[in-house]
This record gives sequence, structure tokens and C-alpha cells, in this order.
Amino acid sequence: MSRIFSGIQPTGNLHLGNYLGAVRNWVKLQDDFECIFCVVDMHAITMWQEPAELTASTREVAAAMIASGVDAKQHIIFNQSQVSGHAELAWIFNCVARLGWLNRMTQFKDKAGKNKENASVGLYAYPNLMAADILLYKATHVPVGEDQKQHLELARDIAAKFNNDFGVENFFPQPEPLILGTATRVMSLKDGTKKMSKSDPSDLSRINMTDDADTIVKKIRKAKTDAEALPGDVKGFEGRPEVANLMGIYAALSDATMDETLTKFAGEGFGTFKQHLADLAVAKLGPIQDEMRRLMAAPDHVDQVLRDGAERARAISEPIMQDIKKTVGFLNV
Repeated sequence: MSRIFSGIQPTGNLHLGNYLGAVRNWVKLQDDFECIFCVVDMHAITMWQEPAELTASTREVAAAMIASGVDAKQHIIFNQSQVSGHAELAWIFNCVARLGWLNRMTQFKDKAGKNKENASVGLYAYPNLMAADILLYKATHVPVGEDQKQHLELARDIAAKFNNDFGVENFFPQPEPLILGTATRVMSLKDGTKKMSKSDPSDLSRINMTDDADTIVKKIRKAKTDAEALPGDVKGFEGRPEVANLMGIYAALSDATMDETLTKFAGEGFGTFKQHLADLAVAKLGPIQDEMRRLMAAPDHVDQVLRDGAERARAISEPIMQDIKKTVGFLNV
């Protein structure tokens, strides 16, 4: 069976974009792939994290995976820092990847902004760690959003260069991207041109997975829209990014296509549509949120899932890491 690796950062509150863009799709992939799902706490510290908050967020993200239906017995859930091979292979890949490759990574420019001289080396080099995450398990497929495709291409380049440099044809596979479903890129409720983000200063810009029903309804009611009726086809989204975003969220939550959603609401006003969207969001997210709260109230179970997952991840990765070290020429006496 083909193997998937995917990760999610434990930074701030998990939100609807994380759920629709990643976690929900992971649940759907479980029947067809061997899955390794990782809370990437090492990636998180490329920017400063309050240690106690990082610990709590790691548990929260793991709880969200379990509550959403990721099967921790059939598949693997763990946090990255428990498996040392991620850091070891990242260093090797630091010595394989070229500066020119990293200079082309647009996410570093976006995250560092005008203060790139003050950004951490980790933020600059983290695509190499992402490549290590994937290739440490010789994953064949990676679910990615549009904004991560460039990093997966880098992982493929690193795999090919390692294979070529050390004369080990096909040692590392060329992992394939999986881009799945409607609303894989969920945008801010306040600005449809910006991705929904934990770092947005306005809590009204996102639906957190910990929001209660009243808060979800309030945020959807306050979401930015315009005075025109809902369109009947995608051409009507032109110049209306907030409309496209809200209808995309409805389509994803209802497991419908965008065409079906457009047909259902064509000509409707936003007052009616927002009520339908709020009712749907509460119905779909409520059971997950209830289970998350139950798990967070008894974190020992979540910790045990992560502990077991790390042990199983090491069982897969350690023999591969030993082969990598031998290939590179590291002496093991």
C-alpha cells in the first residue's frame, strides 16, 4: 500500500481552514493509504512560541485529529520532536539542497516580510526539514494545499539529487502531491483575498475549532459580503472573493460540488445564505468540538496516542535512517 505523510503545525487555535484543508481530508484517505500524521512542533519553533502554549497546542491539534476521525490504531499520530530522525535527516538535506533552491521559496518571503535579516535560520531552511519529514518514511504521497506545492517540488528535487550524488538510484521515491476536495484553501471571513490564519489579529476572521455554536453563528453573520445576490456560476465570483470563499466553505462542509452549491443558492440574498451556512457549520463541527473538549479534559489519552505513534514512527524511520547514514558514509562503530 502507498504511504502518506502529512503534518500540521501546533501554533495557535486550530481553525476551519486547517480542518477543511487538511484534517478532514486525512480521514478520507485512511482506507486507501498507510498514513503517518504528524504534529510538526519542530516547524512551529521557526518562529517564537511560548513553551507552555506550544505544549498545550500540540495536545489540542492531536485531540482534533482524533475527534475528527483519524484512527490512531490503524494509522500513526505523533509529534515530530519525539522522532530524532527528522532533525538528523534535515541536516543531511541542508548539505544536499542548494541556496538557490531555497531563495526561490515564496513562503519565506511572505513570512519574513521586510525583516528577513532578523528571521531565524530555521524559517529559511524549514523546507529542508519538510523534505526530511516526508522522505524519512519514504512516503509516496503528500496531501498539500496550493501554497505547499512548491515545497513538495523541493522535496522531490532533494530526493533526486541525493539519489544522484550518492549513486543510489530510487533510494528515495519521488513523492506525489494529493490536492483534494472543495475549499482546500479557506480564506479569511473578513478579507477573501487572504488565507484564514491563526495569526490574524481579528478573531472574527476565522472559525476556531474550539468556538461554541453561538460564536460560530456570530462570526458567519459578521463575515464580509456585498449587496449583490449570490451568483449562479463561477463567473459571478469575479471581483467577489468573499462570496467565493463562503460558498466554497458551504460546498466543502456539505460534501457538494461548487456547481451544486451555486445552483442551490443562485439569486439568494446573503441573509438567507449565511443562516444556512451557520446551521451547517454548527451541525458538522459540533460533534467534533464536543469530542475535542472531552479529550482535552483528560489529556492522558492524547499523550498515550502520541507516545504510541512516536514509537511506531521510529520503528519505520530508524532502519531507513541507518541506511541513509551508511550511504552518506557516517561511521557507526
